Amino acid sequence: MTGGNTVALPGDSSPIYVQLAGHVTEQILSGGYAEGSLLPSTNDFAGMFDINPATAARALNLLVTVGVLEKRRGIGMAVSPGARRVLAEQRRRTFHRRHIQPLVSEAIALDIPLDEVHMMLDHGAAD
Repeated sequence: MTGGNTVALPGDSSPIYVQLAGHVTEQILSGGYAEGSLLPSTNDFAGMFDINPATAARALNLLVTVGVLEKRRGIGMAVSPGARRVLAEQRRRTFHRRHIQPLVSEAIALDIPLDEVHMMLDHGAAD
C-alpha cells in the first residue's frame, strides 16, 4: 500500500481486510455510516486505501456474514438496521473479557475488596 490513505496500522499484523472491516466498524459506531446508509463501493474503498478491490470485497463480505452490512442487489452494500447496537454489544463483551475479568482477577489476587475496586474506577473516571 503506497497511497496517502492506508488501513495498515503500524504494529498491526492483522490482514488488511480485517483492518478495513475494523475501519468500517469504527465508522458505524461513531455515526460516520448511519444504519441504512450505502457504503462506498469496493472499488471506491480500494482507491481510498490503495488496496486490491478483492481485499475490499473480502472486508465488506466479512461484515455481511456477521449481519452488520447487507447487500442490496444492484445498489451496493448498506449498513444493516441494528448494526450499531450489534457492534456495541460485541465491543462490550470484548471489553469485559479483555479488561474487566483480568482486573477483577488481579484485585482478588491482591486481596483488594471489590467495593474498593469500584471506588478506584469511580475515581479514575472522575480524573
